[in-house]
Amino acid sequence: MLRWMMLWLALSLTLSGCAEPPYTNIDNAQLQSLLKQGVPLYDVRRPEEWRQTGVVEGSRLLTFVDANGRPTPEFFQRFRAEVKPDQPVILICRTGNRTDVLARLLVEEMGYRQVYNVRDGIMHWIGEKQPVVRP
Repeated sequence: MLRWMMLWLALSLTLSGCAEPPYTNIDNAQLQSLLKQGVPLYDVRRPEEWRQTGVVEGSRLLTFVDANGRPTPEFFQRFRAEVKPDQPVILICRTGNRTDVLARLLVEEMGYRQVYNVRDGIMHWIGEKQPVVRP
């Protein structure tokens, strides 16, 4: 399965931006609103990135891809155990590119129905002087 996911990921990176996304892009105000409603936020960056910038308070930290762009072995198993396909979930990364790929995969291949991607990622959050905490 991991090999198939890697091939799908490579294809998605090539094609992203070609079609209307099957998930919902959100801005920082919408992120704050969804967090107040209790929707979980997954920061899918790598540990060194979390330490470098900090994270949105309450984020669940789960690395999607390693430094070489390969999905981490535990990601999908842990994600599926924590978030069911009928539950809403928010994804954030550095600039929204990794989460674009992940959100498409979750909706199109894994049956998730309420996936929110933080457009422009943590960098825009920080750029708007929103608070972060150290992991």
